[in-house]
Amino acid sequence: MTEISQIVAERMAKLERHMTALASYKELIDRLSASKQIYQVAVFEQLKPEEKAIFDAYLKRFASVQDYLGAKIFPAILNLAGIGAGPMSEVLSLIEKEGIIDNLETWVQLRETRNHLEHDYPSDLAQALLDLQFCVNHFTTLQTYYSNVQSFVKKYQDR
Repeated sequence: MTEISQIVAERMAKLERHMTALASYKELIDRLSASKQIYQVAVFEQLKPEEKAIFDAYLKRFASVQDYLGAKIFPAILNLAGIGAGPMSEVLSLIEKEGIIDNLETWVQLRETRNHLEHDYPSDLAQALLDLQFCVNHFTTLQTYYSNVQSFVKKYQDR
């Protein structure tokens, strides 16, 4: 196994752990939302602390997955494929061209929404809940990116 293949394999294993945890939190949120309108302010305010903690855990893992994809996975898999890339804007452009992400606008919107929730501490709970719902609803988007990365890696691993 080449050095870059080993690096990609290790990073993919870590990404898999992140995705498994994210999927578990998503399942808990789905169960909770099946019995309550959790994205309504009055309902959210009445949630137990341990129920609210599920959302914090989900957002932390959601951010970790997106950060890890962008910072560690995307540059490494481009390297694995022999595609040189420089700054993040170039990496994302190449990743979009390779079909790993659907489009750059979605990637940026996901990042901006989760950054708003994570760093801006929104004072408007209704807007924060809309942003939270957006991130939860885009779980499948991250799953698709993960699946696309797996397929891409299979094409180039140990060539």
